[in-house]
Amino acid sequence: MLICIVGTQCSGKTSVKQYVQSLGFQEIVYDASGSAEEEYEYNDFSKLLSHVTQNWLKDFVCTSLNDLGMLRACAQRPFFVLLSVDAPVITRWKRFEQKQVLDNMRITNISLNMKIRYTSIESPGLEQFIQNSDKERFGPGLAGRDSLNDILQSISHVSITNDFPEIAPLHDHLASLALTNPERTRPGWDDYFMVFTSFSSFPAMQLYETPCRSGPSTQQTSRLDGVISPTIPTCLPRDLTLYPIRYNGTPRGLVNCNQGGCKRCNGTAKSGEAYDSCLCLHAEENALLEAGHDRVGENSTLYCNTCPCLRCTIKIVQSGVTEVVYNKSYSMDEASASIFKEAGVILRQHSPPRDYPI
Repeated sequence: MLICIVGTQCSGKTSVKQYVQSLGFQEIVYDASGSAEEEYEYNDFSKLLSHVTQNWLKDFVCTSLNDLGMLRACAQRPFFVLLSVDAPVITRWKRFEQKQVLDNMRITNISLNMKIRYTSIESPGLEQFIQNSDKERFGPGLAGRDSLNDILQSISHVSITNDFPEIAPLHDHLASLALTNPERTRPGWDDYFMVFTSFSSFPAMQLYETPCRSGPSTQQTSRLDGVISPTIPTCLPRDLTLYPIRYNGTPRGLVNCNQGGCKRCNGTAKSGEAYDSCLCLHAEENALLEAGHDRVGENSTLYCNTCPCLRCTIKIVQSGVTEVVYNKSYSMDEASASIFKEAGVILRQHSPPRDYPI
């Protein structure tokens, strides 16, 4: 695994790096102007990347890569994780002042021992520190460095807010993130399928999905569901093979919800109420109908981002699905859970990592 750490000044990148090193990671350094005399120091990025690629079973940590192009090249590797470290500006300012005091004391002691006259470095004020921080985050940054925002907007990452007053709670927080978990670079099946139910709810993703009706209307150029309520996608894999991804919406041939087709969805009914007047199929129902009983069969797991309602629950049981995995709770959780339990269908809640994809 290769963990690269980026972050704002005095956010605690070194402390995070030292924690990662305590897990057995070897620090690897990139310095374009350096001599690269040490074993794990490189002044040629291509050689650094080649080394970690050839030794991908080993663990490396790096804090010296701040170029977006280089980090993108690293992100192409299936063993790469990007950590972003930040802290409130006042917290970072206080750390900066403390660091300046310690640096001055250290250099003063050295100059006294060597009998050299030394004038202490005057620390810049808070306003200057904030201006430097803004340049670092938003650009234009230092020569040869991309802005932190450009990096974080381009590459998936794990975010760490280091406002801890001491090292111990920071280490506890880092331990809770399970940074070395193999699923950070290769998601488990639950995370893999659950992410489909999250990504598929984004309009940009829906452009590439098949609609649950006969075809999108002219009004459905950016969304495949005309439903007014939140889009609730569902996927139905069998033996780890993904079949349909479907959404909530009116049946084929009917007027879409965003055109007033369903009075319940266009009205003021609360979640879980007035379903007797709702014309929409739920995402779970759409997935079951699309798959058909023969493709559902044994070993089928239904993934949905919301716990199924009661009416979907009885259809899921009837279809032969053996397990249901959901992310968010719903108003009918207890009733649905009771039906699933009686029918012998496994029901469990699973939340994919917040910082996906990794």
